[in-house]
Amino acid sequence: MITNEQIMPLLLQASPSFSGPWEEHLKDWQGEIPPLYPSIGLFAHHVVALWARGKTEDFPRIFDVVEDLHLKGDEKVREAATIGVLESLQNISGNRGLDPEVFFPFLKPESARWWIRLNDFWQGKRPRV
Repeated sequence: MITNEQIMPLLLQASPSFSGPWEEHLKDWQGEIPPLYPSIGLFAHHVVALWARGKTEDFPRIFDVVEDLHLKGDEKVREAATIGVLESLQNISGNRGLDPEVFFPFLKPESARWWIRLNDFWQGKRPRV
């Protein structure tokens, strides 16, 4: 079972180009473990920036990890995969004028299901994700 402590190392392994921003983020926390959701948000910014630069080589590995978080994670990990990763990708890309749906083709089945549930929630089609 994947735990919260394993999320960021797995994402970093999936996208080695995140190592620079991650190291800077760690410096900001001066040896403390940074909170999970801001860390995931930083990663989501990285993924959106990769898309904007046409650098999608890491996407298969990134979205394999997101799928594993959904399928092999404990309850908190599954929530972080949906609310932390997927919803952050939707919000960040949308706020940058990028259609969030550009990421949908990279999603695996379980992640795609949660992506759709997020869309349905924000469109008022369901009371909760």
